[in-house]
Amino acid sequence: MLSDFHIHTSFSGDSETPPRDQAEAALRLSMSEICITDHHDYGTREMSPIDFTLNFSSYFPAMRALQAEYAGRLRINIGVEIGLMLREKEYLEALEKELEVDYLIGSSHFIDAIDVYDRTFYSGRSEKAAYRRYFESTLERVRLMDCFDSLGHLDFPIRYGPTKNKNYLPEDYMEVIDEILRVLIRRGKALECNTAGFKYGLGQPNPHEKILKRYRELDGELLTVGSDAHKAAEVGGSFNRTAELLKRCGFSYYTVYHARKPEFVKIE
Repeated sequence: MLSDFHIHTSFSGDSETPPRDQAEAALRLSMSEICITDHHDYGTREMSPIDFTLNFSSYFPAMRALQAEYAGRLRINIGVEIGLMLREKEYLEALEKELEVDYLIGSSHFIDAIDVYDRTFYSGRSEKAAYRRYFESTLERVRLMDCFDSLGHLDFPIRYGPTKNKNYLPEDYMEVIDEILRVLIRRGKALECNTAGFKYGLGQPNPHEKILKRYRELDGELLTVGSDAHKAAEVGGSFNRTAELLKRCGFSYYTVYHARKPEFVKIE
């Protein structure tokens, strides 16, 4: 079973699941390790009814206690999913230097001060224009920000668009996506394969299989895998299916992070 490196707990504003429940779910799946990556979308309180600010003073002691509790049974790595926003660049890059973590996901959740989950993001423009805006904004962020290890769930807004992925073709945006992938490779950043797309009824992970294949064609090697689980039942979601998909895309290994250093694990 692939190791799950994108898991949320009750420390995230959008989850009520105790960390121990997530660890127990991973044990039931015979995982050797996981990484808990609770949300920290700093500076977004006025943009969302949910507070996505992570309380580090309580988060880190709880995670270290969990590590000790499961030592010898399950390796629990500590991570954070950071919301990338250029207006918070200085704060986030200072924070990244202070955090003693194993892994940092960098994700675009808010574009033009709007959560892409919000229907407002899609109003007044075509679905295609909204998706293009997302990709262009993400490109600008990965070019200018260095405070993450892996780019989370590229093509994320197709989970929430008016027709989701019914009319979505990655090739419509490939000149922007290609540049995102090239920047990641050049800067030694990983690309995340986020399996939550399956639970959202997309029939694919985020990003799309065509993007994963293109990343490999460009010699991209650093690839993390995460379920984006907010409930215990979602840990390791569609991982067996994803392992076969990744092999089709040309990957023999995926990546885990320990103390911010990548290590390759063979896809069985």
